[in-house]
Amino acid sequence: MKVTPDIVRFEFIGLHTKIHKSANPHNVGISGKVIDETRNTFSLLCGGKRKTVPKEASLFHFSFPDKTVVEIDGGILVGRPEDRLKKNIRRLW
Repeated sequence: MKVTPDIVRFEFIGLHTKIHKSANPHNVGISGKVIDETRNTFSLLCGGKRKTVPKEASLFHFSFPDKTVVEIDGGILVGRPEDRLKKNIRRLW
């Protein structure tokens, strides 16, 4: 998978993710499958329990089906999933 700024337009529901950094230290290290996404949060299924994590205050590692792992700042992902398609993302690297 080629990693480009357009990665934020992908569908994250169904992907495995791990929280690498967070403003809340209790959220660091949580990993699981993304089962729902709202404007400001991701809901993860981890260990049979549903955990809700804020996007704004977290740094995520997403694992894509081709085994590519991408680190994305949750601040970039804030907004409804359907609105991210319209969002203009500047190149960060």
